[in-house]
This record gives sequence, C-alpha cells and structure tokens, in this order.
Amino acid sequence: MDDRITAILASHRLMAISTLMRDGWPQTTLVGFANEGLLIYFVISREGQKFANIQRDQRVAIAIGRDVDDPKQIKELAIAAEASEVTDPQQRERAIDLLLQRRPGLTSLPRPNSAQSAVMRAAPRLVTISDYSRGFGHADVVTLGPAGIIDMEPARPDDWGFGAMIRPS
Repeated sequence: MDDRITAILASHRLMAISTLMRDGWPQTTLVGFANEGLLIYFVISREGQKFANIQRDQRVAIAIGRDVDDPKQIKELAIAAEASEVTDPQQRERAIDLLLQRRPGLTSLPRPNSAQSAVMRAAPRLVTISDYSRGFGHADVVTLGPAGIIDMEPARPDDWGFGAMIRPS
C-alpha cells in the first residue's frame, strides 16, 4: 500500500493544504512539495497565515491529484496529517535538497533561510487513496502510525450510479 501512495506522491509536485485559522475556518492554499517515503516536506513563510495556523494547530488536510479526461485515470490522495517545523539543521537541508530536486527551476534562487522560511513536514495519519482504474469511486483508506500502516479499510464499492459504464475493463 505504501507503494501506491508514494507512486501518486512521486507523480505530483503541487498539493492543496488546509489549515485551521484562529476562528475555526479552514484555509486552503497550494504549495509545492517533495516527499521521502510517506513524509511530505514543504516550505512556507514564517510571516504567513499557514505558519501561524500550524503553530496553533498542527492538524492539516492535504489533497493531491490532477484533472484527467478519462475518469478511469483518476488517482489521488486525501491525507489527514500532523505538520511540524523541521528544526534539525541536517534534516532541514535534506528537505530543501529534496524540494530543489523536484523543482529544479528554484535552484537559481537563494536557498530558503531559517529567518524567513519554515521548512515543514507533514506526517500522514490517515490516507484515502482514490484509484478509479479499479472502479469508479474506488478508494482505500489507510491508517498510519510512526511505524507504518496500522489499518486498512476495504475499498468503497460506490460507483455513484454510473454502474457498468465505467467499471474497469
């Protein structure tokens, strides 16, 4: 199951991340990311709303996917994660290197400095893997802990009423 998750992570460079503002409203923005296994890294401004929100409540929701013409090609992730700042200098540099490998266009810019930029990591706790090549609406739900997969729920059989028209061939 880890392989299915990391394959989807590897095929994308942009994610939507939702944090909770002080008043409880969600805030969603797009950020570039890199991953090492199931651990997701991203860089944000220390002055921004996302950083303040995560400092107050580390729970985040992440969505990763893309638009496709054929519904059978939909492969996406919905992730409930705990986000925190990477404070160890070596881990911070490793995360920045991973991000720059994913986005080589950023290498012409100065490296993020710790005074202005926070290198963050998101540790997934619950991952919904949608893979419509296995049937319309097919989703597996994986619960993760520090040591890896704790539990996996069977796929949802919901075909949204499209039935045989969109079943895998």
